[in-house]
Amino acid sequence: MDIKHLHYFIEVTNFNSFSKAAEHLFITQPTISKMIKNLEVELGVELFDRSRKKIVLTDAGRILLEQAKLVDQAFHNLETELDNLLELKKGHIRIGLPPVFDAHFFLKIIGAFHKIYPGITFQLLEDGSKKIEEDVANNDLDVGVIVMPTKNEVFEYFSFMEEDLMLILPRSHSLANKTEIHLSELSAESFILFNKDFVLNDRIVSSCNLAGFHPHVISESSQWSFIEEMVASELGISLLPESICRHLHDHVRAVKVVNPSIKWNLAIIWRKNQYLSYAAKEWLQFTKAQFSKMNLNK
Repeated sequence: MDIKHLHYFIEVTNFNSFSKAAEHLFITQPTISKMIKNLEVELGVELFDRSRKKIVLTDAGRILLEQAKLVDQAFHNLETELDNLLELKKGHIRIGLPPVFDAHFFLKIIGAFHKIYPGITFQLLEDGSKKIEEDVANNDLDVGVIVMPTKNEVFEYFSFMEEDLMLILPRSHSLANKTEIHLSELSAESFILFNKDFVLNDRIVSSCNLAGFHPHVISESSQWSFIEEMVASELGISLLPESICRHLHDHVRAVKVVNPSIKWNLAIIWRKNQYLSYAAKEWLQFTKAQFSKMNLNK
């Protein structure tokens, strides 16, 4: 049995017509009819009921169609895997990044990978963790950086960073000179948060609820630099990751939050049981190794 015979059989069922399938495959109708007949002879069954005006699959035809699709998909996957293995000189990796973390070290890893594989290109898309998870699940992204926890039944992942959120205040604020602040002390404050596409929004609101109050949110944004400017303009206060706070200007002050402290954990995710290009697999292995080296050197 030739894989081509199975492919032609599938095309006939797709178009429900020998002539349309032949036209689509750029062969003659007698050729495709002969191939299907040879397939029937080889299997010892009739695949189509030809007594009607429209071709209809027999019981045997329906069984063959189900199995033929599996064989056809497996053959396609084999070709794709071999092509990717041979073509590491080129490839494309789609990565989702939240604009809420300091990506400097992350981009250095991508740069190091690019030196080894200069033909592989990258598409970097900024969005909140919720949208990144959705895009990875829908195969619109190969991998993504998200705030944990994630959906373990959907994604594979590895964590690479954990840090505290810091309170961001204008220098003129009455709490700006404290070394640490209890979260409950902020119950009367106006909050500026990342928008609801960001897991940090949920994390901050739920932490405030545990501290005994619901935060009064006066504004939301998708950019930490804009949040910083709003805080500096005395519109309200905010909570930002510790690594981001190292890049803030001196018109705001970062103060530790306690009782409770608010932590976040970043991880790289990719879809379980879904094809991942050889280039993306190689990048994941490379990135894991780089983070392992960074942790050993600390």
